[in-house]
Amino acid sequence: MNTPLFKTYNQNQILLLPPSLEELIAANHPVRVVNEVINSIDIDAIIKKYKGGGTTSYHPCMLLKALVYAYLNNVYSSRKIEAALKENIHFMWLAGMSTPDHHTINRFRSERLTDILKEIFAQIVLLLVESGHVSLKEVYTDGTKIEANANRYTFVWGNAIKASKERIKKQLHELWAYTQAVAAEEMDDDTPPDFDKIDSEKVKQTIEKIDAALKDKPVNKSLKQKLNYAKKNWPANLEKYKQQEQILGERNSYSKTDPDATFMRLKEDHMKNGQLKPGYNLQISTHNQIVTNYTIHQTTNDTNTLEEHLQSFEQLYNENPEMVITDAGFGSDENYQALEQRGIEAYVKYNYFDKEQKQGYLENHPFHYRNLHYNEGKDIFICPMGQAMHCIGSFITKNKNGHQKQIKKYQAHNCNGCPLRGACHKQKTNRIIEVNHRLRKYKQRVRENLISEKGKAYRKQRPCDVEPVFANIKCNKNFRRFILRSKPKVEIEVGLVLLAHNLSKIAA
Repeated sequence: MNTPLFKTYNQNQILLLPPSLEELIAANHPVRVVNEVINSIDIDAIIKKYKGGGTTSYHPCMLLKALVYAYLNNVYSSRKIEAALKENIHFMWLAGMSTPDHHTINRFRSERLTDILKEIFAQIVLLLVESGHVSLKEVYTDGTKIEANANRYTFVWGNAIKASKERIKKQLHELWAYTQAVAAEEMDDDTPPDFDKIDSEKVKQTIEKIDAALKDKPVNKSLKQKLNYAKKNWPANLEKYKQQEQILGERNSYSKTDPDATFMRLKEDHMKNGQLKPGYNLQISTHNQIVTNYTIHQTTNDTNTLEEHLQSFEQLYNENPEMVITDAGFGSDENYQALEQRGIEAYVKYNYFDKEQKQGYLENHPFHYRNLHYNEGKDIFICPMGQAMHCIGSFITKNKNGHQKQIKKYQAHNCNGCPLRGACHKQKTNRIIEVNHRLRKYKQRVRENLISEKGKAYRKQRPCDVEPVFANIKCNKNFRRFILRSKPKVEIEVGLVLLAHNLSKIAA
């Protein structure tokens, strides 16, 4: 039997010259890409955040490199980054053997990078543009929801606040009416309060008047208990509701442990039924699977995010993209108008575009107003029986963002006895349709873009460009829940994740 041979192993071997970390790191290792890229950007904006004087600080360039490389390796905890700087040769080489603790790392991430990281992100994207990795001319835009670092069961709902205030109004009105019936003489000189608009001070004064009027009067026990409860709780509750409404703004909910987070229906759920959880809506624009822009939103609907997202792009690069390609979640009159005003060619689906592409869809819906012929010169629609539908008026609608739309109404002259009436409409009067002509023209133009050869290529590329970025972040990088709280800090965290994603694409 042959004797096994082993390589020399001696832990106590004395080295004449200690090994260099530089020699232990491969020439094409991703840590070298991070080092080279961060060294080539301007970080003066971060340096200006340091007051100066006092004891020395760790260099922001080193801390930024450590954070970016940590996020590239799916290390998000400041304590784990602290440990890596002492144990991992790549972190040790990158930090020059510096060993900041987790407090320093977290303070740098949460405070020093506020309002600055996006500028750094844009600098790196511009480097990738120069190297030919990415283009800013055409961008693919989409959104995803990421869970906030907040309690899932402590929340405030806007509708619940409204219901509580309405209940107080109703009960206060009942108390006032009862007092007038029982103590009419004491209430003769009092003007009934305005119950439509109530605040804590007004309610407090009204309850005091009622309490004074009912003093020494035979009052039923349950009503006396209600009055005592109202005196003790209603003014404080209304003050609390006022503060909660200020936090809510235009939203319908928020989490008590992270007031910036909104409750959203998230797909990534262990029950696989899309439960409501506190989260943020992340919007990104990509090209060649490299992220060129990102924004964080508190609204659950993608439709209302595009305008702010385009503004962010323009602020970062002082220009707008030439083309924007999105799915149907962004197709709205407001978004089409915003794209037109910025001179951006829209390849943005509207809600029923995909249905229209199915063979026979339009033929199977011959009575839909989209299939009615419109005579722009006479401003009339022609119904399926050839009857003119004249304009009978218009009205203006306004959404939460203040965007206005003009809706025109058209009515057929006489539907009585029409053999197609049963299939055409179910209205009791002659058929009336409502049309937003501006949106109708936008959709016609967008439809032409989308069905062109270039549009078909963009539609095929979109799910292969932007959606794999979300898959990489959530599955490969296991980034499904934020660590930090509040919108400004969440923007920093997602910026680091996306910056690391971009560097991993060029380091691959």
